[in-house]
Amino acid sequence: MKSKEDQKPAIQVLERMFSLLDLLASHQDPVSLKLISEQTGLHPSTAHRILNDLTVGRYVDRPEAGSYRLGMRLLELGNLVKARLDVRDAALGPMRELHKLTHQPVNLSMRQGDEIVYIERTYSERSGMQVVRAVGGRAPLHLTSVGKLFLAHDDPQRVRAYATRTGLAGHTKNSITDVPSLERELSKVLQYGTARDDEELELGVRCMAAAILDDQGKLVAGLSISAPADRLEEGWLERLKATASQISAALGHR
Repeated sequence: MKSKEDQKPAIQVLERMFSLLDLLASHQDPVSLKLISEQTGLHPSTAHRILNDLTVGRYVDRPEAGSYRLGMRLLELGNLVKARLDVRDAALGPMRELHKLTHQPVNLSMRQGDEIVYIERTYSERSGMQVVRAVGGRAPLHLTSVGKLFLAHDDPQRVRAYATRTGLAGHTKNSITDVPSLERELSKVLQYGTARDDEELELGVRCMAAAILDDQGKLVAGLSISAPADRLEEGWLERLKATASQISAALGHR
């Protein structure tokens, strides 16, 4: 068993930062620098310097000079973690069932900025044993089926801003790399409620995706089936949509 000393952060400034955040978390109202210094044992100038940096990152708010409280960035991050955990918990069982039907990888993905990040994947190893693994891989929104779902739910101005930021760089000869083509594609996504990746991220691999919505009707994740281009079956689409709806219902979507 680790001693308390072993559990301390290796970098001293991080240890001090954690102690400041813990202290602010223990107080409902803003806390004065004097009290912070007294309760953490940090010199006022040291505490002030670290708190200033945390304020820049919005991890700490300074409602008035010399007093501090926890910032909104922590709430934003907490909500991201909550959404991810809830979605993952709700998705694992249905993902396994969908995998049994298709025998192809079933992916759970979420949006982070201009990319999607793969949160979970259900697939079979050569032994035939089914495994579930957090992937952590990333890919541009416009090159992936789930990414297109998220772009289709954005307003047109934000889609154009995304195109400007990223330059719509392509990975294969099938990649969509111009705004008019992307807008036509997103219009189809909205029309059918599902999205495709037709060898746009990787030659030889096609995907289909359906949306996962939360209790507010907000798109929080996408469920996709990826397969070798010649093995992706259209018959899976309805089952994919039904599975995404099942996960959405578990998150409170009506």
